[in-house]
Amino acid sequence: MLQACLNGSRTRDFHRLTPLSAADLAADAVAALAAGASEIHIHVRGADGAETLAPDMVAQVLEEVRARVPGTPIGLSTHGRIAPGAVRLDAVAHWSALPDYVSVNLIEPEAPEMIRLALSRGIGVEAGLWSADDAERFVALPEARQVLRILIEINEQDEAEGLAAAAAIRKVLARASLDVPALQHGLDATMWPLYRDALMRGMDGRIGLEDGKLLPSGEEAEDNAALIKAALEIARVPPNPVAATGTG
Repeated sequence: MLQACLNGSRTRDFHRLTPLSAADLAADAVAALAAGASEIHIHVRGADGAETLAPDMVAQVLEEVRARVPGTPIGLSTHGRIAPGAVRLDAVAHWSALPDYVSVNLIEPEAPEMIRLALSRGIGVEAGLWSADDAERFVALPEARQVLRILIEINEQDEAEGLAAAAAIRKVLARASLDVPALQHGLDATMWPLYRDALMRGMDGRIGLEDGKLLPSGEEAEDNAALIKAALEIARVPPNPVAATGTG
């Protein structure tokens, strides 16, 4: 599965075509699916362009995107920089329109509460793990086997360090034998190395402006669709296992 992460916390200063409005997100979702993406991951923005979990804005974005890509799984972020923990939990509790899933970062103190809240509302959960410590915290949760998937999210910018961090997370998960699907992705300098590593391991991946704007060639991508097309071109050529430095 290839997920398109359309915007994240990026602004137009990062890329001139970063989708912010509901209409822009809907148009980008159409283009990403046409390019070969399977699912859509969105950070909802308010009228001022700032990230929000406000029920009215979430409903507006989901309605507009789903109208353009009916039947496509759509996930939203709940990361900690959007608002304080109690405010985010209250917002999700009052959503009238529900996404198919939300991503929850285990590094955040209220992650267990957010996971339980989402599951209680029938929303799938992507459990975001940034480190082996996050993985240990996750596998200890009673809800660990109930999540939709695990996100191995690598923020390190050095390729070798990023691959090692991913390997450490996978080792914790392997010991726990959760039998939960996993998606692995990097950020900026490690976006393509971690994507190639995910392919080699038969894992799901994600690509989009949230994670980086450069094509494998180093050139700036025209838009999200161009990044998705580049990812699928790589997927058609099996990665060379000998070249991979990560283990686990």
